[in-house]
Amino acid sequence: MASKEIKFETALTRLEEIVTKLEDGDLALEDSLKLFEEGVKLSRACDQKLQAAERRIEILLKDEEGHLAALPFEPKDGASGEE
Repeated sequence: MASKEIKFETALTRLEEIVTKLEDGDLALEDSLKLFEEGVKLSRACDQKLQAAERRIEILLKDEEGHLAALPFEPKDGASGEE
């Protein structure tokens, strides 16, 4: 599930579901391990998206000398920010 491009909100919601199921403790060991593995992948995907958002914000706020300024954001081809 996490290997495909997934929206941050979708990944976070699924991650919260996984945490709830794991905390309930009613799962078999193998099922728990599968959910844990999926959760780790989703966590990494969320982290990457947050880091990308942080880089975008830095572009918008800093000029070449590191001073705060509004710089135009020009997305690369196919990277409109919408998924």
